[in-house]
Amino acid sequence: MILVTGATGFIGRTLVEQLLKDGQQVRCLLPAGTKLPDHWPSQPEIVEGSLFDEETLFRAVSGVYVIIHLANAQWWGRERDLRHAELEGAQALIAAARAARVGRVITVSHLGAAPSSAYPLLRYKGLVEEALKSSGLAYTIIRSGIVFGEEDSFINHIAMQLQITPLFFLMPGRGEISLHPIYVADLTQAIVRSLERMDTVDEVLEIGGPEYITLEDLLHTVMRVSGISRFIISVPPYVLRWMIGVYARILPRSLITSQWLDILATNRTTRLGNTFNYFGIQPRRLEDTLLTYMRGKRYGLRSLRYSLRRRPRVS
Repeated sequence: MILVTGATGFIGRTLVEQLLKDGQQVRCLLPAGTKLPDHWPSQPEIVEGSLFDEETLFRAVSGVYVIIHLANAQWWGRERDLRHAELEGAQALIAAARAARVGRVITVSHLGAAPSSAYPLLRYKGLVEEALKSSGLAYTIIRSGIVFGEEDSFINHIAMQLQITPLFFLMPGRGEISLHPIYVADLTQAIVRSLERMDTVDEVLEIGGPEYITLEDLLHTVMRVSGISRFIISVPPYVLRWMIGVYARILPRSLITSQWLDILATNRTTRLGNTFNYFGIQPRRLEDTLLTYMRGKRYGLRSLRYSLRRRPRVS
């Protein structure tokens, strides 16, 4: 039995679908009343509750040989949410996994994650990594570049911003930061293959797509694929952080968050061949993949629905 936390999130939805197609027994820990995706080939076992309900959590981990931990607050949470959902949630899961004698915990982290990072998102990801390494449990930590796909909260949010902002786009810094995007299906395939590869146990593996791209080039790529052209204006990141603080007081959610800027604060790349060397996967190119779902798509109404949607409650 495989337990997946964060199963209805961006990465989790694709992962659970793949596991079910492969005939794996899957259990999902989900908040009560969560709606399951319609496209899953079958229904996994569901345990309703949270990482902070000890009884529910122990029931979720009982009889499980691997936990794939994906629950996070990185795209919508404030710093206190990051601490609660990321670090304290991982600590609760580790304690329950030890008690239930779970074989291994697999989690997805970020390139650049470090407990000493000045940026909250990367710092809490690093603290989660350290908690796993010192847990006494077998683990696999997959540090990935920016994960993109049809429902991602990074490149899609760039397209939303382009759609709703007339004439210009505010770019943090000079756009020279290098990113290493990876398609969500390639990442989930790497997670699936790590289940059977013993050489991934007790390892921190860094993976990304087949190319590096600067932020400025990424913006031009999204404009080219989406057909939305805007002037790019370079703005100091601290100004954007101030603007985000203002938006957060007006709207339930902001398209660009502090965590979004944390990711863009430093180069986030690894060796180009790692995904193939570790998992035998030839990752898909960014622009070719964007063309399969982004071209001609309208983002105006979608951005409004997102901005007015209530933040998830971290219990």
